[in-house]
Amino acid sequence: MGRKYAIIGVGHVGATVAFALVTKGDADELILIDKNEKKARAEQLDLQDATARLETRPKIKIQDYSELADTDILFVTAGNIHALDHASGNRWAEFEYTREIVKDIAPKIKKSGFHGVLIDTMNPCDAISQYLQKEIGLPGSQVLGTGTFLDTARMQRVVAEQFDVDPKNISGFVYGEHGESQFVAWSTVKVNGLDVVPLAKERNIDLTELESLSRSGGWAIHSGKGYTSYAIATCAVKLSRAALDDARLMCPCSSYNKKYDSYVGQPGIIGKNGVEELIDIPLPEDEEAKLANSAATIREKFATM
Repeated sequence: MGRKYAIIGVGHVGATVAFALVTKGDADELILIDKNEKKARAEQLDLQDATARLETRPKIKIQDYSELADTDILFVTAGNIHALDHASGNRWAEFEYTREIVKDIAPKIKKSGFHGVLIDTMNPCDAISQYLQKEIGLPGSQVLGTGTFLDTARMQRVVAEQFDVDPKNISGFVYGEHGESQFVAWSTVKVNGLDVVPLAKERNIDLTELESLSRSGGWAIHSGKGYTSYAIATCAVKLSRAALDDARLMCPCSSYNKKYDSYVGQPGIIGKNGVEELIDIPLPEDEEAKLANSAATIREKFATM
């Protein structure tokens, strides 16, 4: 059976996801949907031109919601990045725009009969993922947001630079909102398998400063190029591969937490049904309080939808 992907919103992130899927040979079929049909057509042609120099030749179609009926993975990457231009660090600035986008696309997704795994990158990621799940009516496991998967990658980069190791040698998680109330659960972080807290003490490294660098990483990129695209697209594609391969990959993403009655960034097992299960790593009291606070922040704002 072929692997069929669809992307709603082919701006910076959506186009990067499409490019990654085509050049890596992941997609047998790819559907591109955008409110700007000329943009969708242009991306289609550009990718089709590339296939003459690639090993694979995916079928690329545009602007057809009915194609979602047998799509395996749907990426929802629409948004209004200019809403963040004067937001000074607040991802909720996109909320009024992305909420309207969901009102427009959710009925179309539902009507199409889509029943695969939906991966959301729209901001505010946690609230929008929950809103999509509610409006489309898919099981919660099948709708997930990239959430703190990206923030965890940023933490890995920042910590790796301090300890001069490969970011893949850093394990551990950023929990909570993909936003200002997120936090690094330092109790979970290891460098080359060793707990980071005593290592940082030994080397006089300030973990609070590292956490701040990690949290502001996206804004550093946004202020330089006006958007972020490569890392978030890589996270989305990695989640899609885990689902399609039924990899049972443990990683953080935004999914529904019954205890907090909210979508929130937390570690889960990603397989063919999306989030197969949540991993409840025991956190010290102060980190548990930060998670509860972050979930409450999301829940309060979600209630205004």
